[in-house]
Amino acid sequence: MSDQATEFYLDWIRDGLKQAGKTQSGLAAHLGIAHPQITQLLKGKRKLKVHEIPKIAEYLGSDPPTMSDLTTYNGGLSVIPIVGTVEAGAFREVDDLDQSEPRTLTLPRDDKFPNARQLGFDVSGDSMNDLKPRPILAGDCAVCVAYEDIANQVVLRDGMVVVVERTRDAGHFREWSVKQIEIYADRTEFHPRSTNPKHKPIVVHRNFEADDGVKVEVIALVRRIVNEMPGF
Repeated sequence: MSDQATEFYLDWIRDGLKQAGKTQSGLAAHLGIAHPQITQLLKGKRKLKVHEIPKIAEYLGSDPPTMSDLTTYNGGLSVIPIVGTVEAGAFREVDDLDQSEPRTLTLPRDDKFPNARQLGFDVSGDSMNDLKPRPILAGDCAVCVAYEDIANQVVLRDGMVVVVERTRDAGHFREWSVKQIEIYADRTEFHPRSTNPKHKPIVVHRNFEADDGVKVEVIALVRRIVNEMPGF
């Protein structure tokens, strides 16, 4: 969690504890931790853990802050979580119990989709190294908006670059990859743009089930590519 996001959540906790009957000791008991840990948390000497936020909201009797709230707090900047890696052909086991704190980027909010969640994906592999006019390379970060947040206003069309999720084995394994869309009358094709011939398109018919039985879903629309220089 970034420093900006942490301070934002701490301000929310401080305000909540000003309510009648809400105390640091009561919050500590609700979380199952020692009272001094709350004191350290509010002084910035202890990290706020992601899985603690819903429990804190429960004790304070208020909804946790939203990404939109955080954007406003940051003066138009968004704190964007890096949610995983996109790599064509790499099915990874889904760990629903992963409570680790994601890395984040702080970037200007997406002016075209200001109310949509922004997500970041680390890029691995060479499946989009020949995309025009700008390739997407290993080491890049694809900054996206969640497609389900904009699906009612944005129809998939030719040329869009998206993050596609394929799942198999009842959802226990998934692949995230970046592809470019080609739409035909009876099907949608998600194409790699690569100099490596091993990468093949995903062909999806009207029912959005790939012809090999793997479930396919567009989960994000790629909006920008960033790459930080190493060593800093």
